[in-house]
Amino acid sequence: MSPKALADAAGVSTDTLRHYERLGLLPGVTRTRSGYRRYPPALVDRVRVIQRALVVGFSLRELASVLRLRERGDPPCRRVRALVGERLRDVDRRVAELLTLRADMRALLREWDVLLDTIPRGQPARLLDMLADRPSLPAAPQRRFARR
Repeated sequence: MSPKALADAAGVSTDTLRHYERLGLLPGVTRTRSGYRRYPPALVDRVRVIQRALVVGFSLRELASVLRLRERGDPPCRRVRALVGERLRDVDRRVAELLTLRADMRALLREWDVLLDTIPRGQPARLLDMLADRPSLPAAPQRRFARR
């Protein structure tokens, strides 16, 4: 398959395919005499697995490691299970943080509504300045793009 055909079939860009190839995630890539990449049709499913695994929280490095184990004949199932278990614990922690943040934001809005009811329209209430004295608000959750 051509890079464009594989990319279209798998729902990714050709840049993504080249990146996966550089990381060793796509075996069996050959080149024509003129240097064009050719991909085996079976890689459509492989790219789809990679995409789904990224959604679950795998890093590309972790995927490369797991897929190398599989290609050597070593079943990576327990490693895969452990990695997804770690990701679930991360998600549970982030959900708990978000629930706490939501409760704090609701309380903050209630306080601000009471304050705003006492201040004439057009007068500053200095709402943002009040955040400096509010230690109970947890740090905003940071979205992690790079994994280990």
